[in-house]
Amino acid sequence: MNKLIAASCCALLLAAAPIFAASIYHCSDAAGNLTFTRQGCPIDQTARLQEAVNATPSSGKAVPLAKSSKRKTPKRQPARSLTVVGAQDDGCGNRITGSARRDALIKQQVRPGMTRDDIESTFGKPDTVTSRNGRAQYRYSDDKGRTRTISFDEHGCVQGKR
Repeated sequence: MNKLIAASCCALLLAAAPIFAASIYHCSDAAGNLTFTRQGCPIDQTARLQEAVNATPSSGKAVPLAKSSKRKTPKRQPARSLTVVGAQDDGCGNRITGSARRDALIKQQVRPGMTRDDIESTFGKPDTVTSRNGRAQYRYSDDKGRTRTISFDEHGCVQGKR
């Protein structure tokens, strides 16, 4: 009786083993379009039976995924010079770089070369605006009575300290 049970168990295990190969139909129509299917090809397409085999995982056999080709070393081309066609101008002579401007805006600092838009973006609309000879001055007052005055040149750029 034990031998009958053992034989039944072995038969069930072998029947439940995964299948790693399958037949696949390689179908091509008159336009050259390819279709791969397990159900068969339509009547108006040519059919070819193709075996698809998946290697057992961890079988120790290397399975090439693609044909390896020798790498061709590219020919060295002579160095070419770089030509700058255009450059961005912030209207203030590019006295401050983009990263320094962002850093100043985040830390709420005033640096020479910043524009009026930069200052208004950081501190908001000024409390008073004074203009003399085409040069503007923004004045900001806080709740503690402190004032901050920012002077701009005729191009709308923050002036440096004199």
